[in-house]
Amino acid sequence: MTKKMNVESFNLDHTKVKAPYVRLVGVTEGANGDKVYKYDIRFKQPNKEHMEMAGLHSIEHLMAENIRNHMDNVLDISPMGCQTGFYLSILNNDDFDAVLTTLEKTLKDVIAADEVPACNEVQCGWAANHSLEGAKEIARDMLNKKDGWREVF
Repeated sequence: MTKKMNVESFNLDHTKVKAPYVRLVGVTEGANGDKVYKYDIRFKQPNKEHMEMAGLHSIEHLMAENIRNHMDNVLDISPMGCQTGFYLSILNNDDFDAVLTTLEKTLKDVIAADEVPACNEVQCGWAANHSLEGAKEIARDMLNKKDGWREVF
């Protein structure tokens, strides 16, 4: 038996999941009753495929900027180091259907974009490493498989 790890995703058997999917990772309650809902939004099958860095970087900028147009209380959307997905953290909103709808709208924003926001040396730490077309390809692929987003295994 594998030792239980502190990081939730390290306890997930990545050989058994079927990407793409969206799953609630956990809920953290603060001292005053506020709750943070953390989601694993898996775009690519772990250890089989990954997002290329320039496209991932651009879709990160696009989603971070646009997701807040569709849902209040988004705390963060961050890429996974393995380049297979993102973590989404939301404050006080446990509506899974709203998360899926928000993700769909945000990915449609990516496809419609004509530029990557904050793609310059003043606002970005690696401004030369972007691909709008790469971001759009990632978004199209994820949207094409949205019927399976609820199924993790």
